[in-house]
Amino acid sequence: MANKLIGEIGLHKRISNIFAARNIITAKDALSMTEFELMELLDVGMKEIQSAVNLISEAASPPCLSARSLLEQKVENEYLWGHLPTHLKGLDSALCGGIPFGVLTELVGPPGIGKSQFCMKLALSASFPKAYGGLDGRVIYIDVESKFSSRRVIEMGLKSFPEVFHLKGMAQEMAGRILVLRPTSLSDFTESIQELKESILKNQVKLLVIDSMTALLSGENKPGAQRQQHQLGWHISFLKSLAEFARIPIVVTNQVRTQNRDETSQYSFQAKLKDGFQEHTRTYDSHLVAALGINWAHAVTIRLVLEAKSGQRIIKVAKSPMSPPLAFPFHITSAGISLLSDDGTEMKGPGINNIHARGHSDMINFNGDCP
Repeated sequence: MANKLIGEIGLHKRISNIFAARNIITAKDALSMTEFELMELLDVGMKEIQSAVNLISEAASPPCLSARSLLEQKVENEYLWGHLPTHLKGLDSALCGGIPFGVLTELVGPPGIGKSQFCMKLALSASFPKAYGGLDGRVIYIDVESKFSSRRVIEMGLKSFPEVFHLKGMAQEMAGRILVLRPTSLSDFTESIQELKESILKNQVKLLVIDSMTALLSGENKPGAQRQQHQLGWHISFLKSLAEFARIPIVVTNQVRTQNRDETSQYSFQAKLKDGFQEHTRTYDSHLVAALGINWAHAVTIRLVLEAKSGQRIIKVAKSPMSPPLAFPFHITSAGISLLSDDGTEMKGPGINNIHARGHSDMINFNGDCP
């Protein structure tokens, strides 16, 4: 809740604009300063500052609820919650129905592993009629690297749901529900997503895909890592707020980078114990880590890692509040991604966040289309 945007808290428009003009965007930004500091920075009277801080504090610190109260609240508002089925039985079971509404879900993995294919299959599922397990809505697909293929989407539909896609005009209708945007820069992307909020509600949009966030940031000429983290922080806050506001799943792909020598790919609580002390091991089977860093990792609710070990593709539920870390072997066919087993293997230790690409270079993408 600390990332809640001040513009959505309900402050008087004049006060909200003053906060924005001073680059105080989130509740965390405002509450990190004293009332006197805010009064001096914003050039506003103490009474107005105290009133604004009280409203921001209430929005950022909701009252404590028991587990029973939360369950009752969820049952009462069940129509606001839900999941987008991946149509991968084992994965949907682990995620209690699929990709959850209202949060960020991340797909991370090396090039060509299947991230874009996964996204296209999700787009197809979101546009599909409810009678066949879809959401019967529209999709906004932000295709940064020009990997989206309408031909591939239709092929997946024909192979996965032949009874529907062979109906006259159905393939064209499903493909027509997916709006593809191709921003040429980070500023272009930022402008586009700021205009999306109203159109998402008006046009029954059920899924937003960003493929990939890493490419947007790497394409900018930035003076340093600090600038990049500032840009990423704003986009994290906005996307989380958009997911909560529109109650839709937002799926973002993340690439991988080479692990620095002094870097560990595990969290502190996953470090090995030796003689009662944590031992930060630096020798791993893999040298790849998620490109967007630890701040981004904390922001996403679901992290799915797609990797390859000894020529076998694997999808891992590396982070989820509703599932233990699980690994599922998969392959890619004309119907898209398919699990080789619906029974996931539970993982422990640093292997949860390690990313492997061993033998991956020898693997050929199906039809040479859209990794």
